[in-house]
Amino acid sequence: VFKTLPGQKIARLELGGALNTPQEKIFVATGSEVRGFTKRGKQFLSFETNLTENIKAMHISGADLFLCASYIYNHYCDCKDKHYYLSGDKINDVLCLPVDKVNSITPVLACQDRLLRVLQGSDLLYEVEVPGPPTVLALNNGNGGDSGEEIVYGTSDGKLGLTQITASAPVHKWEIGNEKKRGGILCIDSFDIVGDGVKELLVGRDDGVLEIYSFESVDEPVLRYDYALSESIASVQGGCVGKDGYDEVLASTYSGWLTGLTTEPVHREGGSGEELKLSQEMQSKISSLRNELEHLQMKVLQEREKYQQSSQSSTAVSSVPAFSVNDKFTLNKDDASYSLILEVQTAIDNVLVQSDVPIDLLDVDKNSAVVSFSSCDSEPNSNFLLATYRCQANTTRLELKIRSIEGQYGTLQAYVTPRIQPKTCQVHQYQIKPLSLHQRTHSIDHDRPMNTLMLKGQFSFAEIHSWVVFCLPEVPEKTPAGDSVTFYFQNTFLGTQLESSYRKGEGCFKSDNISTISILKDVLSKEATKRKINLNISYDINEESVRHTLKLIHPKLEYQQLLAKKVHLIDALRELQVHEGNVDFLLPKYRSILEEADQLLEEYKKQPAHLERLYGMITDLFIDKFKFKGTNVKTKVPLLLEMLDGCEQDGLIAFFEAAA
Repeated sequence: VFKTLPGQKIARLELGGALNTPQEKIFVATGSEVRGFTKRGKQFLSFETNLTENIKAMHISGADLFLCASYIYNHYCDCKDKHYYLSGDKINDVLCLPVDKVNSITPVLACQDRLLRVLQGSDLLYEVEVPGPPTVLALNNGNGGDSGEEIVYGTSDGKLGLTQITASAPVHKWEIGNEKKRGGILCIDSFDIVGDGVKELLVGRDDGVLEIYSFESVDEPVLRYDYALSESIASVQGGCVGKDGYDEVLASTYSGWLTGLTTEPVHREGGSGEELKLSQEMQSKISSLRNELEHLQMKVLQEREKYQQSSQSSTAVSSVPAFSVNDKFTLNKDDASYSLILEVQTAIDNVLVQSDVPIDLLDVDKNSAVVSFSSCDSEPNSNFLLATYRCQANTTRLELKIRSIEGQYGTLQAYVTPRIQPKTCQVHQYQIKPLSLHQRTHSIDHDRPMNTLMLKGQFSFAEIHSWVVFCLPEVPEKTPAGDSVTFYFQNTFLGTQLESSYRKGEGCFKSDNISTISILKDVLSKEATKRKINLNISYDINEESVRHTLKLIHPKLEYQQLLAKKVHLIDALRELQVHEGNVDFLLPKYRSILEEADQLLEEYKKQPAHLERLYGMITDLFIDKFKFKGTNVKTKVPLLLEMLDGCEQDGLIAFFEAAA
């Protein structure tokens, strides 16, 4: 119908118009500007906002415009500044409850620190805790439900939920976990695709999975259909697009594909005449597509020849082709590993991964790339990992899984080379933090035995905040408003916890794991020394906490030891099976190992160094316990490792206490 001239990247696109009329005006946000177009393509608005950062999120309701940059929310009415709010963490999305139903303007911000912030004017009304960092908000049923107060949210770790935002407090209606370990949620829409008079929920994820949930019961939606595309879904809508009388789910993906899933039956019922008619219709569609493809291929060949000629001429100027990489580096709570997702708009040729800290690369089922490891010398230039992923043709998305070791920190680098000429490469860096396996949480158990680390010194609030950002993931880079702040964390591998409260001149860190306190003490004193700041460090160690941490580790240790033993027996048992012909003479426990052999091997392969990790954690705990007492017990470590094999929990605790 129309297209605008190319310009800055469009961050958001929303439809608007006067309230209770068809929403036919098109609004786009580019940089810090909002432009409006009619449905014929005539520009009627160009509004340059006073935002210093690029617009990340936008919502439109009648004459009200809601805009968010990273931390800043602005509300404009008829392009005049009305309200302003500074959020404590990055804002991912913004929404306003329907004014005609709620009779007041109630904006809701989805923030990275696992909170929905509900505003009134320029003030915070209340906060809603959600199970993951919310990435997208949508009105339930497209209109906020009967009350107009119902909001559906999707999180970056793939969870989906519905909350009712009343005037005084939130009411959680339902929540769906991410049992199938699918990608994070990027877009949500409501549309009656089944035609039963009730709108279904359409959900698009960053691993290319499109889901349709239906409301069969009032309690919570049920997954009815899903479809996997090869790249992340940028937006999803329901409507009638391709053919009159048949509704479709339309999705657009990261590299610009538009895909429709139709309700039109592919095989018609009835006689062969019907089928013939359909096949003719299909054939004409296919032949026109073929012609279009051939035309495009010719055009590409001509342009390529033109480029080759110009690059070999005497006045040739080499230009590096620009390409953008959509990347995401997140910690998974379920298996305490990091996911690195790299997505490029053209096919990826290879990705080289380099790290200056020891990390393990774990297997990813969806990954079809061929990986090869290069030997690297870790001594002179601290290079611990060098791995190359060679991708198959037409791979635009690559997912890697990494597990780090707490206390070892540095940088992971990914060199991404797409299949474009001339060969070009982009480097992306990801920080592996000292306490990399910790994740932000809303609250902790205060009844656990806690160790305390106290810092005092001539440092500002901004300085100590920058040290905490350096040590821990998921902390907003911007210094929080106010005089002091408290953050809670949970260790995703062990389930231990950390409370960090600090202000200008003092900081207090409490954890039920001595090793966490030890890592913080080392890193914080190193950071303070770099800035020539004298720190007065005191600590209070709770002996009971060591026992408590060992009780948390031991069940995991037993499970992994048993798994390793079972895996070692599989080959021998299989040999017996081949020799004897049957396995009825075996004890039931050995028979069950043979029956479950494939699952056991699969699980063992997914977590290659799990047992070594647990041994490492117990050893660190042992060394740290005595380090705070001023005793060096490194000579006793071999004894401890000998003892760990098949050791009871009480025996382990006794060893820790006897070593003193």
